[in-house]
Amino acid sequence: MKPFLDAINEAPLVFDGAMGTTLYARGVFINVCFEELCLSRPDLILDVHREYAQAGADVIETNTFAANAIKLGEHGIADKVGEINRRAAALAREAAGEDAYVAGSVGPCLGPGQLWQESNRETVGSAFAEQIAALKDGGVDLIFLETFTHLEELKLAVEVAATSGLPVFASFSVTPEGETVVGIPLERMMHELESDRGVDGIGLNCGIGPSHAFEMIERALPLTTKPFVVMPNAGLPRQVDGRMMYLSSPEYFTEYGKRFIEQGVAGVGGCCGTTPDHIRMAAKSVKSLSRVKKHIEIRSLEPERVEVDVIPQAEKSRFSRRIAAGEKVTSVELLPPRTFVLEGLLEKARHCHEHGVDAINIPDGPRASARVSPMIAAAAIEREVGIETVLHYCCRDRNLIGMQSDMLGGYAAGLRNILIITGDPPKLGDYPDATGVFDVDAIGLTQVVANLNHGRDVGGKPIDPPTGIFIGVGANPVAVSVPYELSRFREKIDAGAEFAITQPVFDCDALFRFLDEANKHTRTIPVIAGVWPLVSFKNAEFMRNEVPGVEVPDAIMARMKQCQTKEDGLKMGIEIARETCARIADRVAGFQASAPFGREEIALRVLGMLD
Repeated sequence: MKPFLDAINEAPLVFDGAMGTTLYARGVFINVCFEELCLSRPDLILDVHREYAQAGADVIETNTFAANAIKLGEHGIADKVGEINRRAAALAREAAGEDAYVAGSVGPCLGPGQLWQESNRETVGSAFAEQIAALKDGGVDLIFLETFTHLEELKLAVEVAATSGLPVFASFSVTPEGETVVGIPLERMMHELESDRGVDGIGLNCGIGPSHAFEMIERALPLTTKPFVVMPNAGLPRQVDGRMMYLSSPEYFTEYGKRFIEQGVAGVGGCCGTTPDHIRMAAKSVKSLSRVKKHIEIRSLEPERVEVDVIPQAEKSRFSRRIAAGEKVTSVELLPPRTFVLEGLLEKARHCHEHGVDAINIPDGPRASARVSPMIAAAAIEREVGIETVLHYCCRDRNLIGMQSDMLGGYAAGLRNILIITGDPPKLGDYPDATGVFDVDAIGLTQVVANLNHGRDVGGKPIDPPTGIFIGVGANPVAVSVPYELSRFREKIDAGAEFAITQPVFDCDALFRFLDEANKHTRTIPVIAGVWPLVSFKNAEFMRNEVPGVEVPDAIMARMKQCQTKEDGLKMGIEIARETCARIADRVAGFQASAPFGREEIALRVLGMLD
């Protein structure tokens, strides 16, 4: 394996997740010395390490967070520092094999409520020296100093670790306000660690969940040139039946992991509450992102120039014609079925067509279960029902040649409206080992389709006649990083996008702010607002807490909470959705209404087409 610093500077690495909370979840009482388990229960520690390694972690941390003489002394085993740390390193190395690095975990000697006293420097320094020497003897690849809150103690640990000759990463913990628990601002911690020659990399771990960690990253990254690692908790803990539980889902954790990497973080892992499931999904995301091309360059391979008649936007489809004319358009989102029998989907589409809906929106369904191909479903709807579709096309699952073939084949089958999305990495489900392709992202594929519309394939060869695909893209007005989302949105427009559909809109003001900024670009495109009718307070809680990129305002949560029955909840959700449509109508080109539980009549009621 290449040296660790070379690896983390070349591509983002995935660190493992929590050890302590994982052991607790497996029945280890909190009054047990977790580090001593390396000696008395090595099988248990090895199993946890192996699960993280199999989940895709590039870095396995030793179970030695509190394995120093001071902390072990509280359990009466201060004489076992060397034995525990060497054994811990061996267990991590066995699990890591030849495919992952081993980080020697070193936590603070001081407790959260203790204050740093200069008179204790020699004692604390000796404790760090003994532990780090044992970890080095055990064969770790780097020293990872983590969860520090006292700057003086962390700098002392760095000073000692630097003498080991191993790479040293210094990670600290802050509150949601951006200070350590003893009141040191994040900016001061960053300044001190950036200027310290003994520090090879900086980290932020524990204390906060993914959303707060993202805010801290935005403040921290401009202050360092060193690789930065972030390892947040799985959200903030909640008390459930007397136990503190971390309720953040792997999907939620992973969505933020993607944003961390997009911001420039060099390593992503998890702290308290994260599990192998969190790391498995995050690893797929990170490793997929590292292969995604931000743009694709179409080079001409033929010397001759091809003159083609480009199809005007207004002539591409009935849907595009209405948008070009400035008329409000409507669409209803219907998922392809989990069976090859299409009658139910066709009946729902027919119902929408009869009530005046302009198009059926066909999402590229989840890959964790068997569903009919969205393209086949869309073609069947257009052929059997006569209503146009807006087909989602995901870059995740096909290589570039396959995507181009699908664009040409779909056009030949009569599909004219395509919504291009990058797509998330495959999620956990029935096929947890499925992988993504990601030859290009939505920006790159938009450019490919725009070129097909102008008579050129991905290799620059002529396509005559050209396609006339109405190119749509996604937009998220409440993305984790709105500036980043706006930047990508502008790139999609420059690549050839002709319309956009947003994520579900609950915060109208956020949508207005997004549109105001987007309209400052040299070219604008019509934006269709996604609308999701909530069906219950539980549904509202799920959307707010577990679906990244969706913000449900407090006022809406309060209204949904008042509903006592399912009927009341659905009525209120439809009422809120209709109010949203009325408020944003003047700023958007139309609406895409979702159909919860496949009930298209709910979407029709939102659109005012059904009483």
